[in-house]
Amino acid sequence: MKEKVFVSRLIPDEGLALVLEAFDAEVWQDELPPPRPVLLEKIQDKVGLLSLLTDKIDAELMDLNPQLRVVSNYAVGFDNIDIPAATARGLPIGNTPGVLTDTTADFAFALLMASARNIVQGADYCRAGKWKTWGPKLLTGVDIHGATLGLVGFGRIGQAMAKRASGFGMHVLYYDQYRREDLEQSMGVTYADMDTLLRKSDFVSIHTDLNPTSYHLFNADVFAKMKPSAIVINTARGPLIDPVALYDALSSGKIRGAALDVTEPEPLPMDSPLHTLDNCLIVPHIASASIITRGKMAVMAAKNLIAGVTGEKLPTCVNPEVYEKGTRK
Repeated sequence: MKEKVFVSRLIPDEGLALVLEAFDAEVWQDELPPPRPVLLEKIQDKVGLLSLLTDKIDAELMDLNPQLRVVSNYAVGFDNIDIPAATARGLPIGNTPGVLTDTTADFAFALLMASARNIVQGADYCRAGKWKTWGPKLLTGVDIHGATLGLVGFGRIGQAMAKRASGFGMHVLYYDQYRREDLEQSMGVTYADMDTLLRKSDFVSIHTDLNPTSYHLFNADVFAKMKPSAIVINTARGPLIDPVALYDALSSGKIRGAALDVTEPEPLPMDSPLHTLDNCLIVPHIASASIITRGKMAVMAAKNLIAGVTGEKLPTCVNPEVYEKGTRK
């Protein structure tokens, strides 16, 4: 008899087929995530869980079913999961790193270009029937070539952004907890402290993780240090930006614009004042949404789930130290 697992949303067929072949899998079919009480009910008789960022995986859930052997998160990030609690309980946690690096960097640069050159505003202008003639001042934007790009976070995606920026002749500054002197010359990037980066950058692209110290990293004080002509791009995590401070910065002209793939909260409520601003481009968390990449993520998540249930080490494990003390059986 196949063992039971729960998949908290429909994932691409490449991965789902592997899960259905290996397990007696219950798959949540709705577009919206399972409500918290439903998730807790569904997990009670399962040995594995394939989760999404929208699912809160905490000690309560883990303790509800001591037979749960693995949580495989369909994402690179895992701020929806209490990792210390999982490790203390011998529960390995999987994620899907690496595979979406270039796809996300492509999209972050697309947001940069769209916000710099008023592409969305231009499309809306045409659809509204406002295009009457060519005009010297019509929807003028700012140049990308020769501009300075500041990268906050210089991991895989930050480095991929730097590569794209080099093709546009941009000057690239980066700030990270760990300086990468080994890459500075080869990639043509310059390390800067946070204040210097904010002061000099025409575009600031966020690529750091979300943790207690980075929550609302971009707040009123940070926006005050940026150029009035600067544009901020966020494809990392929504809570890295204080939305109240962002609205004030955008509406008062303290910065030129923002392009957000992620927001706080998600989805951003329709009554959010950010929706009223022409200089705030918001899209629905789709930076990794290419057909190929989402399929690869599904396969990685499926393989983590299968490994965890069968007692093998997860191919991509967030908390590998769990194997030192022993995992759940």
